Amino acid sequence: MPPTHSLRRVRILAATDVHYRLGHFDWLVATAPSVDVVALTGDLADIASPVPLEVQIVVLENYLDLLAESATVLVASGNHDLDGPGAHGEQVASWLLRERTTRIHTDGQSIDIEGIRFTMCPWWDGPITREAVSQQLADAAIDRPHRWVWLYHAPPAGTLLCFDGVREFPDRDVAEWIAQYRPDIVLSGHIHQAPWTDGGSWHDCIGETQVFNAGRQIGKVPPHIILDTAAGTADWFGVFDNQSVALH
Repeated sequence: MPPTHSLRRVRILAATDVHYRLGHFDWLVATAPSVDVVALTGDLADIASPVPLEVQIVVLENYLDLLAESATVLVASGNHDLDGPGAHGEQVASWLLRERTTRIHTDGQSIDIEGIRFTMCPWWDGPITREAVSQQLADAAIDRPHRWVWLYHAPPAGTLLCFDGVREFPDRDVAEWIAQYRPDIVLSGHIHQAPWTDGGSWHDCIGETQVFNAGRQIGKVPPHIILDTAAGTADWFGVFDNQSVALH
């Protein structure tokens, strides 16, 4: 994604696995005015929290509205965000499917922003929702613009983003979809330790597709990535380390 003078500068703040850490959501709200897009790749909620999930959802929806006051908000669900079976019997994050302000885009949607197509893929729980993701990507590939960014919670197989320091948790389906459609960027999460562990990373590539996972950490600021289309950079900010790579 090299700089181009025909494309307006788009700054994307990518974060993942906030797991109902409200201080991190407060930071995101405070930082949102400095970017154009806030991209959250799953596990906004935390099923291990003593706060009931239905209460978490009310709070999270309020945070999404606050973020949308300053930036376009993109959300793909993670496994902690599932709140019950859909009509097909498989678990879904139904709260993310509710009608929202035009500045919030969630599971199953695609949106074009300044020549970049963003596609938000839900966490799938079985073959029916897996096929829905497959069809979503096929539909979004039609007349795609020059740049295509996916939000997908699990990192693809064959990348350093799958390794937690002990074992790998590869998603082979998304790796196959990446090989088929060749998006420019995939924003993921799920493996909290990947950016810090030996043998892991916050970035990797499958062919020409760049894949990112900001990770999860302690502290007042969530680990996050700023992607800048004009500068052609992806900057990762952790607790004790900052790194940068060039966008293709």
